[in-house]
Amino acid sequence: MQNNARLSVKEIAAEIGLAPSTTHERIRRMRESGVLLGTHVEVDPKALGVGLEALFMIELAKHKRGAVDRFMDDIVNVPEVRSAFLVSGRYDLVVHVVVRDTGHLKDLAFDRFTNRPGVTRIETSLIFDARRRHELPVLRPLR
Repeated sequence: MQNNARLSVKEIAAEIGLAPSTTHERIRRMRESGVLLGTHVEVDPKALGVGLEALFMIELAKHKRGAVDRFMDDIVNVPEVRSAFLVSGRYDLVVHVVVRDTGHLKDLAFDRFTNRPGVTRIETSLIFDARRRHELPVLRPLR
């Protein structure tokens, strides 16, 4: 399912060697228990006018939990933001953004990030190429 959310229950059942009814019940339980959070499609960014992807490395003035949580909640609602990570190290946040071009990137940085209270520094890195893996490994407890 991680690699192809379009598979039918019947196809998944055949792949894992279970009856479709058992498979359907397991999928239902995984949704109810929060293991499966949603179903998404992968969209080609260029098909929607995205010409550039970048990372904003952001340094915050204060590290109070409430302020950081509010900042994260606010920026994840900016349409150009794909993901935001609270990280350790030199910067506090790494934000993946998509834009039309360098002008759009500049406007986004100035209008939506550097002018926010608490932002003391922002550094931008362009993404030239990327490889993504959507499948999570099955981690077993160490013995």
